Amino acid sequence: MNKKKEPFNFAKFYRRIGLIIYDILSVIMASYVSLLMRYEFKFSQIPEHFLTPVTTFLPINILITLAIFYLFKMYDSLWAYAGEREMQNLVMACTLSGVINAIGLQFFKSDKQPVPQSCYFLYTFLLITIIFASRFSYRFFRSRKHMAENRNNSKAVMIIGAGEAANIIIKDILTSNYSTMTIKCIIDDDSNKWGRYIQGIRVVGGRERIEECADLYDIDEIIVAIPSVSRAELRKILDICKNTNCKLRSLPGMYQLVNGEVNVSRLRDVEVEDLLGRDPITVDIDSIAGYVKGKVVLVTGGGGSIGSELCRQIADHNPKTLIIVDIYENNAYDIQQELKAKYPDLNLVVLIASVRNTVRINKIFEEYKPDIVYHAAAHKHVPLMEDSPNEAIKNNVFGTWKTAMAAATNGAKKFVMISTDKAVNPTNIMGASKRICEMIVQTFNKHYDTEFVAVRFGNVLGSNGSVIPLFKKQIAAGGPVTVTDPNIIRYFMTISEAVSLVLQAGAFAKGGEIFVLDMGEPVKILDLAENLIKLSGYKVGEDIRIEFTGLRPGEKLYEEMLMDEEGLQDTANKMIHIGKPIEMDEMRFFSQLEKLNQAAKEESPQIRDLVKEIVETYHPDVHRYTMTRERKEALQKTTEEINGN
Repeated sequence: MNKKKEPFNFAKFYRRIGLIIYDILSVIMASYVSLLMRYEFKFSQIPEHFLTPVTTFLPINILITLAIFYLFKMYDSLWAYAGEREMQNLVMACTLSGVINAIGLQFFKSDKQPVPQSCYFLYTFLLITIIFASRFSYRFFRSRKHMAENRNNSKAVMIIGAGEAANIIIKDILTSNYSTMTIKCIIDDDSNKWGRYIQGIRVVGGRERIEECADLYDIDEIIVAIPSVSRAELRKILDICKNTNCKLRSLPGMYQLVNGEVNVSRLRDVEVEDLLGRDPITVDIDSIAGYVKGKVVLVTGGGGSIGSELCRQIADHNPKTLIIVDIYENNAYDIQQELKAKYPDLNLVVLIASVRNTVRINKIFEEYKPDIVYHAAAHKHVPLMEDSPNEAIKNNVFGTWKTAMAAATNGAKKFVMISTDKAVNPTNIMGASKRICEMIVQTFNKHYDTEFVAVRFGNVLGSNGSVIPLFKKQIAAGGPVTVTDPNIIRYFMTISEAVSLVLQAGAFAKGGEIFVLDMGEPVKILDLAENLIKLSGYKVGEDIRIEFTGLRPGEKLYEEMLMDEEGLQDTANKMIHIGKPIEMDEMRFFSQLEKLNQAAKEESPQIRDLVKEIVETYHPDVHRYTMTRERKEALQKTTEEINGN
């Protein structure tokens, strides 16, 4: 089959011819003007024995210079996007032409006296200047055109940080055809940079001037271009920025700068997790890789927010086979396609199955014989489970039992169950069901060779059911942002942090432990809502209102990470602790589970009473919330205060 011939590019041809003609004139001009400058622009004073060798060598000089320019790609570069490399090529090409000019003139020099040496340096300087003017004028006129086109709809931007990342971002904005940003000023805490300029943009001062300059320059958007800053320091900066009512954006991290991936397209909106005030949690990657590499790993609920992140991080550590089990086909399909694209050599198996189906789960374990099992499948939404308590028991409790039994009887080495802080002194059926799961895991560990453990953590930012995605949708819709109670607090962690710690806890596991992840200080949900509104560039109460709806069924004002009687034991990772197992009467426990199983199947309305017999710390009525008239009036008053009414 004949390859289709590419059409001739006339525009490129004419542009190149134009540059060649310009360069010929530049060499002529540099050759004679260098002599004129030597004699103070008095042509009559230039001796003939200087003009003759210059004129005689000029045709040769032109041909050699054009050849040099061609070798240095002076006719192939896109000068509208010229940068440091093109500048280096231009200087080197012109300098080499200057050296050739100096050498060539020696062969044509007069017997009286050679051309003055100063002319050689003037020729090189003039050639660089003239050629620079032609090539880099592309960028200048393109920039002027861009500014003129976007003057009416441009966003006034402040850059925080005067380092390399800021330099790259500024360059990208100034040269982009599509950016509608106008950079007004730069902020940096280094006083040595104050009053100086980066690509024509002035560094006006330190962080104490952020609010002042945002008002002075009518800033619409603030870009934080400090990829190496710690999370704690970033929070201090953002705490100032959020008072400006400007939209905030930042670079993802230092690795973007190292990989040369810093540009406008890499900017992201500042997220509320940036305000948590702690650095990202780090784990011992080698310990994770050591026990996952070369193993058959099975993840239940692998399409969910936690399960899918587990799959991503496991895939990154070279397992022999990764098996994803999920009841929801759309989620399973999404993570399957993602992992196939990113890890083409991964031996990936994706299966649709319910952990409640004993036969199906047993068949999967019998066929694939997983070495490690991560059990993330569960019903997690507290209010929904309060309305359907029997479903929580069927799926969470007995789904865990069946999966754990399949793992034990088919030789799995480790079984890691994902638990929750809501299992501590539970006031809702979801938390109580997870506490029973922890008891099942501890009991199985005593009777089987498989190492059974549970990992408990709190709310995960960005996960399904998290308040952050809800808040974002509400803000995008113009509000109001709904918060259940002004005093409600929660522990928070990012999905990747939680999963990394789950993996490392699995590596630490000896069997029977309940690992508790240190999630730092609890955060008020009201603060999250206010911060997210401000980070989005809106004013609380004026642009976006906050409304209080009252605690939902089964919801606490605060969550606890440990039961009092469990105690706390440290591990090699200061962010991972071990709760002491609680002694229990196993025979009684098994008998209670039989009754619970039967009651759940029969859709018993007394299911909570049976759960309370098993989990003595379960008190569904302690925090049960009733929206009294007095409470409703109190919430309304707080709403008005928050919104500035």
